[in-house]
Amino acid sequence: MLPIALGLVALLPFAAAELRNFVLNIENKVLAPDGFERAMIAPNGTYPGPTFMVQKGDSVDIAMNNVLNDPTMRQSVSIHWHGFFQARTSYADGPSFVNQCPIPPNTTFHYAFDTAGQTGNYWYHSHLSTQYCDGLRGAFVVYDPNDPLGDLYDVDESTVITLSDWYHTVAPEAQATFFQSGTVPIPDSGLINGVGRYIGGTIDIVILARGPYAVINVVQGKRYRFRVFALSCRPFFTWSIDNHNLTVMEFDGVEHDPVTVQNVDVYAAQRISAVVEANQPVANYWMRAPPTGGAPAPAGNPNFNPNLTLAIVRYAGAPVAEPTSNNTGIVGTKLDDANMHPIASENPGKLGSGPPDIFFELNIAQPNPPFFDINNISYISPTVPVLLQILSGAAQPTDFLPSDQVLLITPNATIEVSIPGTGAHPFHLHGHNFDVIRQPNSNVTNFVNPPRRDVTPINGGNTTFRFKADNPGAWFLHCHIDWHLEAGLAVVFAESPSLNLPGTPFSQTTPQDWEALCPDYNALQPEFQ
Repeated sequence: MLPIALGLVALLPFAAAELRNFVLNIENKVLAPDGFERAMIAPNGTYPGPTFMVQKGDSVDIAMNNVLNDPTMRQSVSIHWHGFFQARTSYADGPSFVNQCPIPPNTTFHYAFDTAGQTGNYWYHSHLSTQYCDGLRGAFVVYDPNDPLGDLYDVDESTVITLSDWYHTVAPEAQATFFQSGTVPIPDSGLINGVGRYIGGTIDIVILARGPYAVINVVQGKRYRFRVFALSCRPFFTWSIDNHNLTVMEFDGVEHDPVTVQNVDVYAAQRISAVVEANQPVANYWMRAPPTGGAPAPAGNPNFNPNLTLAIVRYAGAPVAEPTSNNTGIVGTKLDDANMHPIASENPGKLGSGPPDIFFELNIAQPNPPFFDINNISYISPTVPVLLQILSGAAQPTDFLPSDQVLLITPNATIEVSIPGTGAHPFHLHGHNFDVIRQPNSNVTNFVNPPRRDVTPINGGNTTFRFKADNPGAWFLHCHIDWHLEAGLAVVFAESPSLNLPGTPFSQTTPQDWEALCPDYNALQPEFQ
C-alpha cells in the first residue's frame, strides 16, 4: 500500500527563515509508474521527483547534478521553478534560451534563489523542449506558520497530491511524430501521486507490493488541506473525492476566500489547495482526476482510459480494500474560477480599473499546422538567451534577436494582455502573478477582486489579465501544453532592460556557473544538445 508516492526532500519544523541546501540528481532510470516499464528521467531516482518543502521566508540553494546518459532522450537540461518570482535572480528561472543555456551532461549547476515571502504551492520541471514529459517534474511547497486561512484546516502534512499524464514513448520520439502527423500525443495513462493504470496493462510485482493505486490516509473528524499539483504536459484534470466537498482556498500560491464545490478543473501547471473534511462514514472513497485532452480508446490511444486515474482516500479503521462505489464520473458543482477572490491581505483589485499603460492583444493561429503563431510569429528559441542579451545592453525592441518574438515592457507599467480564445491553452507567465479580469467565455470584466494566479486557460471568448511590471528580467509567456510550446506558442517579455544592469537597484545576480553555461553548451556535440 502507498500512503503517498512521493520522495520528500524535507519536511521542516517551523523555525526562523534560513538558507536550505538541497541536492537534486537528474538521472536516467527504468521505472513503471503505470505498470509499463520504460527508461525515463527520474529526479533523485523517483517519479515524480522529490517534493521540496520549506517555510515562508526561506532561501534555497539547489545543487543540480546532470548525470543524464540515455541517448534516446535529451541529455542537457534546465529546470524552471514554477511560480517563484525570482526577483534579481532571473538567471535561475530556468527556461532554455530565455534565461539560460542548457546545462550539459556531467555538470553541476546551483539554482540559488529567495522564496521572498511567497507561500503556497509551486513546482519544478525541465524547461528544455518537451523534456519534462519524460519525467523531470516535482512539487515544491512553501508553508506559512501564520497562515491567515489556517483556521480552516487541522492537517497539512502528507497531503500533497500530484496529477500527471504519462507516456510510454520517449518525448523526442513523440514530438517527432507530432510534427509529422499534426496529432498532439495522447497519454497512455493518468497518474495520481505517480501511480496509475492503462487499458490491458499488467500489474507488475512492484505495483502489487505497493498497491494498484495511491492511498491517502485520513482520520474521521479531521479537516485536511489537500495541495493539488497538475504536473501535466497536456491535459487538464477534473479532481474530486466521492461523497466529499472541496473548499478551494488557494490558486497558484495565492490564497483566496474559500468556495465550496464538488469538483475542480485543474489545468496543466495550475495548483490549488482545497480543504476536505473527513466527515463521512469510515470507509474507502475514490479520489478521481480524469484527464482530458485526447480521445480514449478506440478513437485515440488504445491504452488510455481517463477513468482509471484514481486514488483511494482511506479512513482510519477502514478495510484495506478498493472503494465499492461505481466509477460513474464526476458529479456535483464545478468550481467557477470567477467566484474566487483573493483574501484581503493579498490586496485584491490592486491594479485598478483605469486604462493600462501597455496593452497587448495576442492572436493565436495555426496557418501551418501543427505549428502555432502568435500575431503571425511562431516562437523559435533564440541562439543567445534573452537575459544575456539584456545584460549585454539590448534595450530597444530592435536590439533583440529575434526582435519580433520579444515584447518590451517598461518599469512599473500596468500591463494588460488579451488573448482571443482558440482551443484550451493554459497560459503561464513567468516572474509574476496576474489578475484574470476577464474569464474565458465571459463578457464580465472584474477590476475589484479578480482571481490571481500564474496560469489561466485560454478557452473561448477573450481571456484578459493584468500584471504590474515590477520585476525586471526576462520572462516567458507561453502555453503550458508542452507540445504546443515546442510548436511555437510563446512570446518573451523583456522587462525594464536598463534596470537589470550592474549598479542599479534591481541589477541581476549572475553567478559564475551561469556565465559558463553558454560556452560549455555551445561546445557540445549535437547529440548532447
